[in-house]
Amino acid sequence: MSSELAGGTPQRSGQSSAHDIRAMPTAPAAACDGGAAPVAAAQTPVQATPPAFSVDRLSALFERFRVRAHLFHMGQLCGSTHLPAQPGRAFLHVLRSGEMAVEHRAASGLGTLHLTEPSLLLYPRPLDHTFHNPPQDGSDLVCATLDFEGGEQHPLVRALPPLVALPLAQVQGIEHSIALLFAETESLRCGQRVLADRLFEVLLIQIMRWLLDPAAQQRAGHGRPCSRAVDEDPRATAQPSPPRTGLPDVHAGLIAGLADPQLARALTAVHEQPGAAWSLERMAEAAGMSRSAFAARFRSVVGQPPGDYLADWRLSLAQGWLRAGRPVKTVASDLGYANASALSRAFAQRLGVSPREWLKAAAL
Repeated sequence: MSSELAGGTPQRSGQSSAHDIRAMPTAPAAACDGGAAPVAAAQTPVQATPPAFSVDRLSALFERFRVRAHLFHMGQLCGSTHLPAQPGRAFLHVLRSGEMAVEHRAASGLGTLHLTEPSLLLYPRPLDHTFHNPPQDGSDLVCATLDFEGGEQHPLVRALPPLVALPLAQVQGIEHSIALLFAETESLRCGQRVLADRLFEVLLIQIMRWLLDPAAQQRAGHGRPCSRAVDEDPRATAQPSPPRTGLPDVHAGLIAGLADPQLARALTAVHEQPGAAWSLERMAEAAGMSRSAFAARFRSVVGQPPGDYLADWRLSLAQGWLRAGRPVKTVASDLGYANASALSRAFAQRLGVSPREWLKAAAL
């Protein structure tokens, strides 16, 4: 592997070389899971051992790839309600009371889920689902659509399973957001819809925090599902088969990488500084690992080599910036490519088309 993993060497004067880590973040002000930055021990130059996570692993993701929520239902839901899959449309549902069966098409492999306690359902990608509620009492829930910037290319859309189903009791701290969300939807007040939309976005961040915190999952007993898998007929009796929900299958990919204390430091640094002259050595240095150990663990946990991940991250950013109208030359420079031709070669290698060809197709 070359000393620069992807995209050539940045051409701006004064930028760090591939082996210069002076620009690397060493002590971020806050961590998304409450961790503190390393603190020097008193009366000694030796620095104390940092906590498992001392970086904010989510802010760069949400800042560079926006998510917008839009409330579309609040209150009781009775009978059957079908929500069809639409391109680019995701859903977040919060069930506060009542029981509800959620039916999916057989091809999805999810079957029918029977929710028996207050729960949330996150569908990061388009997926048909139908709610079956008691015809009289119904179920009390709020629902929102989620528009992920970049659609299927959004890093979280690609990383998450088709469905995340969690009991509210498992996610520490989420009860405050849930209480405020339902308080806002129970009476008409100025700014109600806007505030409810923002609260759904807060819930999404809290869900991601939980997914990145294996210790919190263990404390909550993540093996306890919020639903039972039943036959395709929603009226069928639940069988004592293994649950299909609870802890989502995120054992590989971006979320698994961000849940690894050492890999998270390298991934976060790449997310925050995509235009830096990243080499395998520099990424390993950020993770506090040797080159060989870092490369092996990265590939095992994230599911692809570090160079491929870096190229994909840069090109995902490039697609969003090009869609926003930024010139190819500017995008290339900001992402660490030597020139526009280097960016075009990266597009051709990973996507099979040039930036301008991709932008033309995206506009159709």
